[in-house]
Amino acid sequence: MTTQPAPVVLVTGAGRGLGRGIALRLAELGMSVAINDVGNSGSAEETVSLCMERKKNAGQEFVAAKGDIGDSVDRSQIVETTLTSLGRIDALVNNAGIGPRVREDITGTTEGSFDEVLRVNLKGPFFLTQQVVNYWRTKKPAPLLPHGFSVIFNTSISATFASLNRVEYCISKAGLAMAAHAWALRLAGEGIQVYELRPGLMLTDMTRGVKEKYDRMIEAGEVPQRRWGTPEDIGKAVGVLLQGELPYSTGSVIYLDGGLHLEKL
Repeated sequence: MTTQPAPVVLVTGAGRGLGRGIALRLAELGMSVAINDVGNSGSAEETVSLCMERKKNAGQEFVAAKGDIGDSVDRSQIVETTLTSLGRIDALVNNAGIGPRVREDITGTTEGSFDEVLRVNLKGPFFLTQQVVNYWRTKKPAPLLPHGFSVIFNTSISATFASLNRVEYCISKAGLAMAAHAWALRLAGEGIQVYELRPGLMLTDMTRGVKEKYDRMIEAGEVPQRRWGTPEDIGKAVGVLLQGELPYSTGSVIYLDGGLHLEKL
């Protein structure tokens, strides 16, 4: 193994699911990862262990950076833990997100559920991005990624596909898509790349309760590629972006949905 410094990526919601898939792929590509998770279940530590098994560079390090991205104090702690433990941040992957605790028709959506989902899914990543971007702009570290610093927003096909029994989730993802658009526009002139990944039907804990419904949709051909998406699919896409393979594409929306967004009659 080589010992050159490894770029550091902060991945939110990386204790499981899509975030874990991202962290594992980045470990395979020689990057260090700060693994954010909100709880004390041990899932972040488990992701750290799995990343250690995949590291390719002796200079790579992995750390659990626990905290709720929807809380301003926790956001600062997440960034501080990353900088203290890993020394720098070269990219931020805004992956963490939640669905409503109870799916309700839009006529019964509660203010409490609306506030909770938007706090985590929209407010959290917006202000975490602001904090990381201002670190880059004030501290001016020399980037270790081939194309400079990057921010990736993991939104959802739900940014444009309405689900009337979880409309607060759809609204949060539509807002996050605009946040990605705005940050890309603001940062392009400073050499900071911003991308939006828009996953479709992903096989994770979040979809476990509706798996049978979506299985039927996939079998009926609603997803042209006729399969679920996986954390590995998302991890590979993030890896491509952070390796600088799309250097002239800031602001791009990249669908990872097996063709679900394709219009058809």
